[in-house]
Amino acid sequence: MTSLDRKDASPATRAALEAARMTLPPDDGEDFRLARRGFIASIPDADIPGAWSLKPYAFLEDKTPAPTVHPGLWRQARLNGIHGLFEVTPGVYQVRGFDISTVTFVEGETGYIVIDPLTSAQPARTALELMRTHRGERPVSAVIYTHSHVDHYGGILGVASPEEIEAGLPIIAPEGFLKEAVSENVLAGNAMSRRATYMYGALLWKDPQGHVDSGLGKGVSGGKVALVPPTVSISRTGERLVVDGVEIVFQVTPDAEAPAEMNFYFPKFRALCMAENCTCHLHNIYTPRGAQVRDAKSWSGYIDEARGLFGREAEVMFASHHWPRWGGSEIDVFLRKQRDLYKFIHDQTLRLANHGLNAPEIAEVLRLPPTLASEWYTRGFYGTVSHNAKAVYQRYLGWFDGNPAHLNPHPPVETGKRYVRALGGPEAVLAEARRAQAEGDYRWGAQVLNHLVFADPDNAQARALQADLLEQMGYQSESGPWRDFYLTGAQELRTPIPASPTPRQAAPGQLRNLPAESLLDSLSVRLNGESAGDLDLDLTIRFSGGEGVFTLKVENAVLHHRDGEGAPEVALSRDQLIDLVMGAADLRDVASGQPGEAALGRLLSVLDRFDLWFGIVTP
Repeated sequence: MTSLDRKDASPATRAALEAARMTLPPDDGEDFRLARRGFIASIPDADIPGAWSLKPYAFLEDKTPAPTVHPGLWRQARLNGIHGLFEVTPGVYQVRGFDISTVTFVEGETGYIVIDPLTSAQPARTALELMRTHRGERPVSAVIYTHSHVDHYGGILGVASPEEIEAGLPIIAPEGFLKEAVSENVLAGNAMSRRATYMYGALLWKDPQGHVDSGLGKGVSGGKVALVPPTVSISRTGERLVVDGVEIVFQVTPDAEAPAEMNFYFPKFRALCMAENCTCHLHNIYTPRGAQVRDAKSWSGYIDEARGLFGREAEVMFASHHWPRWGGSEIDVFLRKQRDLYKFIHDQTLRLANHGLNAPEIAEVLRLPPTLASEWYTRGFYGTVSHNAKAVYQRYLGWFDGNPAHLNPHPPVETGKRYVRALGGPEAVLAEARRAQAEGDYRWGAQVLNHLVFADPDNAQARALQADLLEQMGYQSESGPWRDFYLTGAQELRTPIPASPTPRQAAPGQLRNLPAESLLDSLSVRLNGESAGDLDLDLTIRFSGGEGVFTLKVENAVLHHRDGEGAPEVALSRDQLIDLVMGAADLRDVASGQPGEAALGRLLSVLDRFDLWFGIVTP
């Protein structure tokens, strides 16, 4: 697709965005003052070759929103473009705007305690270099992961070398971190990575008709990602550690913004870290890239608990995204409104569900009360009331709304064929979609046309019109992820990703540092049940470097593993096994002549290789 394929904002979209502008809170510039407070230095355009740059976003220097961008999202995008090294309070510093997340440095007695080393190594390394340039050449004395999302651990090799990690660098994380990181980013990693290309607009132009911001930050960096397991797990609220001479008091918050997460407080600095449980917008109770639905009730409760534990002492509050808050009273108001934001959506969704409304009906009518809607930091720049209400419904009541007509519907292609036939054929569907387009009813036009696209993905008129409809919906979206989903869908309808005779696999970076047992767990979701059939297989794998001996068993089209030997054996490294699974190594070069060579070959023959670029807006 070329930029010429894209359309300008329609009159209906311009009217919708003007109406949206009238609903925004007054802007007194306070957020911009907070985002710039404590600025020390940066690098030009936050430009990090091969991984990150804010240079393409120079268009956001204009304070006047483009007619193709929601004015609230435009403002948030400008705030997220403020980058560099900032002093939070003497002894605590942040680098913001080098990734979607924020890395924090705490000065210990001998070195720097690094909190959340970003998504990838290059931005994390650049942030550390900036810190050392302006605060002194000191080693990294510890790393803290606040939670199990990749943008808070993936860049660890940028702040710590493999040798430092091997030598015992303390890596502190909430209990359950590794299990949840593997579950989200490895077991479901291919599907989630593909959907993340939509959610973060990875393939879009960076301009007013494309990606402008993710709400949570500008976007996701593209450098080297690794998953290094923690060495210290925090399991209870009130637990205290002294790390490089600095006392830290922890609060565990499982099943809030992440399945494994923690807040913590530094008494020495009177500084409270709220991880990603508090951000400068409404967060996701369900993330559109796909993940477990979060517990909004617990999330709210943890914010209130943090307020009770630390709020009376804290003089500054910072988080894993966005900018800090200073002053006890300001922090208290922020925490109370963030607390009530999630509790309101939780309680009111269930109230309406108990009146008999289903998830789409609740999402259509639920609105924040005026006291919450009046704050910039409760707006839907990332999460939305709409899809968060559906998430609460799903957590309690599941995907089924009780209507038996919805219990076992046809899948999308078969549904599409039947809708097209019922509506009178392709021309009738196109006519209805054009009528909706002319009326500015893009939601209905996209909904009805989706059936034709799935019934006949080669229908060029359907694809082109569907793209136009999704594009206007993207322009109208206040949520960065909603905008990027719509615009990426439009782009792929106009320029489909070509099919490939072989799977285009995602990079295996996060597999490389997994413990052997977690790596074997990941193989179980690759086992092709149809191909395995009645296969009965036993194999012992002995990992080099003393990393364990495991017996693998395939029966009933299920792969199990347990500690110990007892079957034909193959000795190899974890990296060799990963290369075999990914097709980057030959079995004869790795296991030739070993007793378990044949069994390993049979196992590899029934393991799938996932194609990252599967269809989303088409079958």
